[in-house]
Amino acid sequence: MAKSTADNTNLRLKTVLNVLTEGVWSGDTLNAGEVLAEATARVPFSDHEAALLTGGIPRGHKALTSATAKLVKAGWLVKGRSGWTITEDGMRATVAFPDAASFAAALDAGTPVPADVAVPPAPAVKPARAGAAKSGTAKAGTARTAAARTAGKPAVQETAAATAAAQEDTVTKTPAKKAPAKRTPAKKAADAVGKAAKIIEDAVEPVVKAVRSRKAAPKEEAAAGAASANGASPHTVANTAETFPQPEAVAVAGDFNTILGAPENWAPQYDEAQLTLDALDQLWKIRAALPAGYYTFKIALNRSWEENYGAFGTFDGPNHELHHDGGTVTISYDHRTRDITID
Repeated sequence: MAKSTADNTNLRLKTVLNVLTEGVWSGDTLNAGEVLAEATARVPFSDHEAALLTGGIPRGHKALTSATAKLVKAGWLVKGRSGWTITEDGMRATVAFPDAASFAAALDAGTPVPADVAVPPAPAVKPARAGAAKSGTAKAGTARTAAARTAGKPAVQETAAATAAAQEDTVTKTPAKKAPAKRTPAKKAADAVGKAAKIIEDAVEPVVKAVRSRKAAPKEEAAAGAASANGASPHTVANTAETFPQPEAVAVAGDFNTILGAPENWAPQYDEAQLTLDALDQLWKIRAALPAGYYTFKIALNRSWEENYGAFGTFDGPNHELHHDGGTVTISYDHRTRDITID
């Protein structure tokens, strides 16, 4: 394995494309968290990279998630709400730049894939995933759980199924007591990602609840007052009011705010950055004409950075990315999932 964090990150970026290419061959659909977990399982964190940063995220994991933007910029990877998709150029890049050094150099220099390089064909034998060893049923379940948490998506049913399968194997196939298996580097990497995601969830939830309770109380009191004035009971109004509280304001804060007319970028306090709540579908929306280009942004609530959400609806998470061909675009934010859609 390479020595520096930068070298390891570049190697993991190539591994991300390898994993996605194998998914195309096999027909497997992997979400972003599973792809990242597999990449870190194949190229484990060093002690330096495994150290937790502020917020409980391993240094190596943060470096990798940030660096995937280079794959998108190169046109080798497309990030969507439903997951990540490798392009034909991305598959060809794994052949054109076979070693980590040439791959990193081409990525940093923006070197296009040579036109005569063909898309790699599927091998006769399906490549084995690092988290899918025969003796690793429970390990694979743990890795998928950690990956799903990292991507901001619940994995309760999958975790339960993996746990049940592991327990059944223990009872029916191996009744004799076994010595505990030694934790592999892949398992340690998956555990680190899972623990980091859990730390973030535990730390953020009280903040989110506190923010919601502050917003919900005035609305409920106003509804009760209106009911009394109209002769209706507060109980009746409570049953018909919106059960999921909405923030007072939602802004799209990013590097295109000045295009929208705001005085500066990355400033959620300006009117030009604000979204409008659609009462029918309960989505916050903004429609704007943007020139062709690559943009990044986050969703910020109540005209400040106190509560903000990035990719996969993660609190204070990595930036959303928008590769736009030019023209009108609609960004919608769902406060129930804290994630966005782009049309």
